[in-house]
Amino acid sequence: MGNPEAEVYFVFMNFDPEYERLRANHRSTKCSAELDAYLSNKHDQLLAKLLRPNTYKKRSSLAIVDGFAVEITENQAAILRSAKEVRVVEKNQELA
Repeated sequence: MGNPEAEVYFVFMNFDPEYERLRANHRSTKCSAELDAYLSNKHDQLLAKLLRPNTYKKRSSLAIVDGFAVEITENQAAILRSAKEVRVVEKNQELA
């Protein structure tokens, strides 16, 4: 992923009952690890389904909001925006 046009975007997902169940029960370390693994896998699968390999770099999954940060181009952001699983895609805004 060496695309100079790529920037960091945040992708937030639509309602997922399994995420809500895991999040409600994540008080223990085991449940927290299960939630993290579920989200990371879910986000990786979405990216693999919609974007070509080696054209993006996922930075992190965000358990508190069911979202993730990813380095992509504006065209790739538009592709993600059109996915039924995705609620919002926003470019990271640097604060001065």
